[in-house]
Amino acid sequence: MITTIVLVRAEPALIPKCAAALAGIAGVTDVYSVSGEWDLVCIIKVQEYGEIAHVVTEEFPSVPGLQRTMTLTAFRAYSKQEMEGGFSLGAE
Repeated sequence: MITTIVLVRAEPALIPKCAAALAGIAGVTDVYSVSGEWDLVCIIKVQEYGEIAHVVTEEFPSVPGLQRTMTLTAFRAYSKQEMEGGFSLGAE
């Protein structure tokens, strides 16, 4: 599974509409409203890299209110659950 994080800047009055539209796109698993320089953070999970290109370059531009994006593709995931599991190996 390939995970991509997309930071989104949207027109302020259209943030809720933009977020709902993004959440409805296939491959988008989560959309978060955030503070700071960006308005929304989208999590995309797909099977192939070509699907990222389709979602970000073909689906996202049709979303109302979307002004700008920055796409970050994850190479490796680190989570508390994985870290704890790794340290407990062979501890029986």
